[in-house]
Amino acid sequence: MGRILELKDDMVNLEYSEFHFFDDILSDLKATPADIEIPVPRYFLQEQEKEMAHRDRLLAESSASQGRSEQKGPRDELLLSTEDAIRLIQIHERARQGRLRASFMQEIRRREEREKRAATRKGPSMDKECAAVIVQKVWRGFSARKLVKKERELELIFLGMAPPPLPSNPRHTAQAIAAKVEAARQALQMQHEQEYQHALVAVKEKLKQTEGVDMKETMQEEIRQWFLEVRDSTGKFPEYPDEEDGGSASIFKAKDPAELEKEMLEGQEGGDKGKKEKKKEKAEKKEKDKGKKGKTPEQAQEGFKMTESQFVPDIVSASKLYTDVWQRRDESDNLRQAYDVETVKEEKRLEVEAELRVHVDTLMQEELDNLQMAVERDKGKKGKKGGKSGKKGKKSKKGKKNAKKGKKKGEKDLTPDRTPESLFKELVAEGVIVDYPRVRLHDYVGEYSYLGTTLRQANIEPMPSMSDVRRVITEYTILPLGE
Repeated sequence: MGRILELKDDMVNLEYSEFHFFDDILSDLKATPADIEIPVPRYFLQEQEKEMAHRDRLLAESSASQGRSEQKGPRDELLLSTEDAIRLIQIHERARQGRLRASFMQEIRRREEREKRAATRKGPSMDKECAAVIVQKVWRGFSARKLVKKERELELIFLGMAPPPLPSNPRHTAQAIAAKVEAARQALQMQHEQEYQHALVAVKEKLKQTEGVDMKETMQEEIRQWFLEVRDSTGKFPEYPDEEDGGSASIFKAKDPAELEKEMLEGQEGGDKGKKEKKKEKAEKKEKDKGKKGKTPEQAQEGFKMTESQFVPDIVSASKLYTDVWQRRDESDNLRQAYDVETVKEEKRLEVEAELRVHVDTLMQEELDNLQMAVERDKGKKGKKGGKSGKKGKKSKKGKKNAKKGKKKGEKDLTPDRTPESLFKELVAEGVIVDYPRVRLHDYVGEYSYLGTTLRQANIEPMPSMSDVRRVITEYTILPLGE
């Protein structure tokens, strides 16, 4: 869907129009307008079903508390006086009585005509054999026609030119069975989703209890080892990284000196290459300008270049995840398609490690300060000065953090003591949120424009049809909700 919207944006930039006509393409492909209709995915409503039901319930409760029933639109309101209402009722009642009287009189006339025909009718003038032959002829013709009709229907069903007959019970139809299977699948998906969400919490708590202590000790040992390595190489303890830089996690993400030297060399080469490329570009621009002077305006025009898709990195990462994790995994035993416990553990282990690292960073920061103070005492320096400088450094760091936090907290919450439900009820009471009739997109009926391309070729901008408006509504208001 995202790629469709990107193509739509490129087409708007190319043609400077929100409406696009594909009647010539449909004619070439022998297709119908229904083939290019963009369907709205059903999960748009399925995933928001609970939220919509909760919102409708809040709206009904708020309207009831305000003493208002369902609000009717201007089409449903009938402003009639008492006299006009009585006259309208009288008209309909007189019409009803007239219809009853007419049907009664018609039945009386039919009865009289039947009685007259019975009185003037004479006795039978045909013998029994002739009557039997006539009855046999009519019955044989009826049975033969019925048999031929049945054989014709069976032949058409055999050739695939007619659908098979529907079962007597509507529950046994293919549509009913497909709807039942779909409902069961959706219920199973909801069950698996609930189990998965419950497992995320349970597995995380279990990892904290079983592996939390070992993770803490391992991280502390790694950080202490880093303290000693830096002191042995530089002669002093390092500065502990801030939380904004990632804390102790940034230590182990640092690259080797060889890799840093390689990056520096690549940066220098890139700078030199950039200068050379700029010179080449200037020279090429001069050559192009010279060449354009001798070209016609049609030849001088450059072709339209499509923008790069923003979804390519997501697709690449998803493809890599599939090839690395799921492509060679044997799922023959997982018939229920339930969640994989090991995969959940791997994801939650990273979260637990990140939460524990924050606590470990505070402990190791204090331990580093104590080590520095102990080293300064051994060197004969005054502990107070070192303590003051350390405190000043801490204060300055805290001051920077508080300043950054103050910048982030520039926007104030104007309703800190209000819940979303209370705000929703207030908006309903003020008439900002109003109940509206549910309308589907397919209720917006309209025919396709079959002469759009022809008119544009004649330099006439065609008027968009109802189908074009429905398509634009789908592209601009519905599909972006699912990105």
